Order: sequence, then structure tokens, then C-alpha cells
Amino acid sequence: MALVNPFLLHTKTSFPLHLPSPPPSNQYSPQSQLWSLSPRSHSFKPLSLSIRKHVRCGAVADIKAENLVDGEDHKVLVGPSSEAERRGERVVADYDWEEEWYPLYLVQNVPEDAPLGLKVFDKQLVLFKDGNDNFHCYEDRCPHRLAKLSEGQLVDGRIECLYHGWQFEGEGKCVKIPQLPADAKIPRSACVKTYEVRDSQGVLWVWMSRKTPPNVSKIPWFENFARPGFQDVSTTHELPYDHSILLENLMDPAHIPISHDRTDWTAKREDAQPLLFEVTERTDRGFAGWWGKEKDGSKPNFLRFEAPCVLQNNREIIGENGEKSYFTGLFLCTPTGQGKSLLIVRFGTTKRSPLAKLFPKWYFHQNASKVFEQDMGFLSSQNEILLKEKVPTKELYLNLKSSDTWVAEYRKWMDKVGHGMPYHFGHSTISLPKEPAVVEHAPAGLVAGLSASSPAKGGIGTMHAPNLANRYFRHVIHCKGCRSVVKAFQFWKNVLSAVAVALAASAILVSGRQWKALLLVSASLCSVGVFACSTAITMNTTNFIRMHRRL
Repeated sequence: MALVNPFLLHTKTSFPLHLPSPPPSNQYSPQSQLWSLSPRSHSFKPLSLSIRKHVRCGAVADIKAENLVDGEDHKVLVGPSSEAERRGERVVADYDWEEEWYPLYLVQNVPEDAPLGLKVFDKQLVLFKDGNDNFHCYEDRCPHRLAKLSEGQLVDGRIECLYHGWQFEGEGKCVKIPQLPADAKIPRSACVKTYEVRDSQGVLWVWMSRKTPPNVSKIPWFENFARPGFQDVSTTHELPYDHSILLENLMDPAHIPISHDRTDWTAKREDAQPLLFEVTERTDRGFAGWWGKEKDGSKPNFLRFEAPCVLQNNREIIGENGEKSYFTGLFLCTPTGQGKSLLIVRFGTTKRSPLAKLFPKWYFHQNASKVFEQDMGFLSSQNEILLKEKVPTKELYLNLKSSDTWVAEYRKWMDKVGHGMPYHFGHSTISLPKEPAVVEHAPAGLVAGLSASSPAKGGIGTMHAPNLANRYFRHVIHCKGCRSVVKAFQFWKNVLSAVAVALAASAILVSGRQWKALLLVSASLCSVGVFACSTAITMNTTNFIRMHRRL
């Protein structure tokens, strides 16, 4: 039985909002309209409905997406989850995206010697650790001339802007301006905006509101991670699609056998099958429920989505001797702008497989990167289609009861709270971004310039290209362990290459056959080591490329 923390049950008061009822299905016409919330207000705007071409038994008919569930398709497609939804009523929750804690970074990966530039929606932040090991988060903008502080450096525990050397500490106070006359005081207005950060269970969380004091009770607490003996493998990934697309993907167990066939020991495409779902909780803060495989006839997995962007999948396993062990797949999905997201993945258990202990952590990290690369192409295209079509997901998706229940629940939750976000794509409502996405250019430098202009799958220096289609920039730069591993393998590759060349040269020069054989064998072993190091570097830095094959 999964344990539920009271923090996760925090809800806000909601009120029903009655909208004009849609026309009856037999009176539908292309001129019918869907009403949706305008962003950050309770006013509504009409959206033109799209008409889907639906193919049935070779005949093509124009059928409105929501009406598909009224006929025989209601047996397989997700329908209204309440009478209020069936009547066309909307329930709108009191919600403000800024009055939330967002997962910012894994504590273990925060740099000791440099500031770190991050984003939450369109807010640019800089995170750093001072000389007393305290974490600080500022607006990533120097008050002098708006230069990014994340491009600066740390000096004696202070963050210094590299444009003119202004230094800031503590609560954003400016403590040094090199250009200021000796008898002049630092202006009071020379300070930066600050954001509250807290460390909880190894993750740094940031409170985005500057109007409301931080509500500590909203910081999620994960029961399994506090259990004795609980161990986890945690990774961080930047991804080139919206956090809502990411969350959809992560709460979709049905795609795993197909998309990730043979990626690990469990995913097999022949295991694709109908799933069972049971929603046990719906609140203004999210939803929860149980799921499992239809052929097993049980629902042993407990899934919980919690506002603003936390998803966990828990399972309690009882051994033959009655001993209980606990498993958690935790996904913390931070929106980092239009079409971008930052994901912290934490897989943990109280009983780790003996086989898993044989593999180093970097192996699991590169495998996680591979999984996201397998999904990246179609998720990015899904993101593009949503922005292009400009209609709610109800008009585009065909959600099956046996695979897409969580996806439908998530988009319906977005209907309730989307008005309190910068933009959203709900099940029945939509509010588009007010401004186009900002495209950030590559940093200066010959290698960065060349590789940024080259294709992601080849070219000079692509490992270092600031490109979200590049594994190095999506994961390795966020992971101290993988950076150290890559450097170590590069070092040993160079050493072994030099030794192999020296041994081969010595084998040519010596005259004795036995010495020649010994030196050549040693050179061969060094070459094998070079190959192994190169393979490990490639595994950590090179994208997975799907090779389609006949089944």
C-alpha cells in the first residue's frame, strides 16, 4: 500500500464555471466554437474546432473528435470523466504558476567553482554556492548593464559579473564596484533580485513568487526516499520539447515496449498490450491512481502527478519470505521555456538487483540518455504540431482507455489551472504563448562556432556544440560523475595510444623474436584499451540513432 504524504494532498478551493453548452452532436457544423480560458484571467475566447478525417471500414467521414465517444468507439476511447464535463461545464482552480516550488538542480551536481545559469518558464536564474556552502539564486541579470551573471565567475564566495567586475553576495547586495571612486558609496539600487531556494532530499527547489512568502509545506516529500537502505540513480537531462509533452511521455507506460524495445532487460515490443487504469484521486493539485497489465489482471503500480511538475511511479514488492521492498521512479520536470524542459530522473529502490551492482553508474546514465533520444524525434514533432494547430488536445488526440488514461487526466487538469500559467495546452482549453520563443546563440569560440553550424550527427567538435540534440550538452555538462568519467577515459585513451605507438616502434627496433612478440602483444593490448576507452567516450557523448528494420 503506497504511503501518501499530507503535503501532496494540499488543495485549493475551486469553483464551477459554467460555459455555453456545445451544440448537440447531430447539429455540429464547422462553425461551432470551443470556449477556452485566456491566460491568467477568467475571460474566455472562442477557438475554431478542427475536423478530423476518420477512417472506418474504408469509408471516410467528417467526424468531430469529441463525438467519436458517442458511438461504438466509447468502448475504447477515453470519454468524459464527470457529468459536469459531459454537460460542457468547466471547473477552474485558483492557481498561480509563480506560487510554486520548481525542481532546479541535483545538489550533488551544483558546481563548486562557477555560477550556473538556469530557467523556469521565461525567468532566467543564476544559481551558485558561496564560500560557506550556502546556495543562492538570483535573477540572471546584472543591474549595471543587464549582462548575464551566469557568464561570470565566483570570487571569494561572491558572484562577479565579467562585464565590469561588479560583485554580489547574500541577499543580492552589491559589495564591490571597481569603477566607483574611493569616497563614493555603492548605490542602494545596485542589487539583484533574489529567489528562495531549499534543499530537500538531495534536490534544490526554487520558489518563483516575489509577491508571496515561500510556502514550505508545498515542497514535495517522497516517502520512499526517506526509507532506510533506499538507493537511487539520479540523472539530469535537457530536452528540446515542452515540459507538458515530457510529462505526457513519462506517464505513458504503453509506449515503452515499442519505443524502447531491447533498450534494457525488460522492454520488448512483443510485450505491447492493453493496460488497466484506476483513477483514485482528483484534486486541484493533480491526480493519482493505480495501473497494471491487463493480462496480469492486477494494478500493482501507483502513479501520482503533483503540481506543478512532479510525477512519481511507486511499487511495493513482497518477496517470498514476506519481506517488503519499495521502488520509485521519480520525474521532476521543470519548464525552461517554449519547447524546452529540464528533467531530473531518480530511480530508487530498497532492494537493488545484484546484477545492477556490476555496472558503473555512468552506464545507467548513458542508457537513460539513450531512452530520451529514442523518444526525442516524435516528441519534438508533437510539440511543433500543437503549436501549429492551435487547438486543444481533445481535437487532435485519440486517447485509448487501455493506454492513455493518465495523459487525458493530465490535459484535463491543465483545463483547470492553465489560466494561471504563461501558456498551456489543455484537453478542452488552450492559451498560446504571448511572445515567440527566444533562440539563444552559441557561445564564442572556434570549436563552438564550427560545431554549432554543423549537423548534430557529425562534423567538427559536435560533442561541444550547445545543441539540445547533442547528448553532451543535454546530460554530461549537468553531471559531475559523467564529466569526470569522460575526462578519465580521454586521459587513458591518450596514454594508451602513446604507449601502443612506443611499443610498436620498439618491436621494430629489437632483433629478438621473443621480444618482438612480447612488445607486439603488449601494443595490441594497449590498442584494445584505446578501443575500450573510445567506446566508453562514445557511449557517454554520442546520440542514439534509430535504425528501422523489418520485423
